[in-house]
Amino acid sequence: MKHLFIVGALALFSLPALASPAHSYAFGQPAAAAKATRTVEVVMGDMYYAPRSLAVKAGETVRFVLINKGAVAHEFSLGDAVMHAKHQKEMLAMQGQMDHSAMGHGGMEHGAAMQHDDPNTVMVEPGKSAELTWTFSQSTPIEFACNVPGHYQAGMVGRLTIGQ
Repeated sequence: MKHLFIVGALALFSLPALASPAHSYAFGQPAAAAKATRTVEVVMGDMYYAPRSLAVKAGETVRFVLINKGAVAHEFSLGDAVMHAKHQKEMLAMQGQMDHSAMGHGGMEHGAAMQHDDPNTVMVEPGKSAELTWTFSQSTPIEFACNVPGHYQAGMVGRLTIGQ
């Protein structure tokens, strides 16, 4: 009987974790590349994206091919301005924890030190490419941005409009 009570209590306490995923987004969700109905190539340079704006439709699944032609690591992150501001604070904290230059260990490699598991975000090292596939769910304006400290402020942000 005691074991049944313990199992029941554990099941009850784990329900909130099962009911709300760690990452949920009002504008959509990650998808498998095979589900994409369109592929969009985005070039990442030092402090710019090309193109600077994108338009998708609600319900559309888009495979983004991200090509970093810049000299440093850059990020492609989908979200609204509030999400990006929060993410930038997290990235700044990661940089502070990983910056060993004051100890004579050289400068920080942004990409290696700032890896994270957000499904709406991909870090791309210089000269490399990566992919992100996303199904957009509702008509709302969002941004794609690089949240490596200082990059967003230097203009590495673009508008993504989700239409009907």
